[in-house]
Amino acid sequence: MPGLARTIERTLDALGYQQVDLFGVSFGGVLAQQLARQTPQRVRRLVLAATGPGLGGVPGSPRVLLALATPRRYRSADYYRRIAGTLYGGTARHDPDALLRGSLARFTEPPSARGYAAQIYAITGWTSLPWLRRLRQPTLVLAGDDDPIVPLANGRILARLIPDSRLEVVRGGGHLLVLERPAEIAATVAGFLAGAPADEPSPNDGHRAGGR
Repeated sequence: MPGLARTIERTLDALGYQQVDLFGVSFGGVLAQQLARQTPQRVRRLVLAATGPGLGGVPGSPRVLLALATPRRYRSADYYRRIAGTLYGGTARHDPDALLRGSLARFTEPPSARGYAAQIYAITGWTSLPWLRRLRQPTLVLAGDDDPIVPLANGRILARLIPDSRLEVVRGGGHLLVLERPAEIAATVAGFLAGAPADEPSPNDGHRAGGR
């Protein structure tokens, strides 16, 4: 994870962004925490959605974790439909196609087995619990109460340990809550980012950085 965070930092260098607001979803939320720790001066505000503190948090059920062990759900639309409700919760329980928004694009370029394995390797054993209390960025934690992958308890842990944070629970929201309720989530995030005091420095040109 530190290596992935360094890659993001070099990307910001190349783009010329000295400071950003960081929006991380799921694995992207883990990476956002790591970057905020490694380069606190570059991250003004944090939004952490459907994510947790890693090792020491509350894991999903063994059945869910087994389904996450391979990238098969990115390769077969039929398989995705069969497991979406159990895996993602929320809207996917009764209408998995709604999250595709009429497009099968997610299946056209699935992650390679090697790349997917590398991602799992990166997060194995990772935890933010020892240093969450040292994060100083104002943080918004978004968590669904029907997320089988990252149970709501993980959002409560993040909000309790990060000093300047607040938790927004999305009722009925699953792991893909950002896709389920895009307008609602966008308004919540925009309000949080715009709520900074007038004397708080702003990111270069108002750019926001996102992760998934």
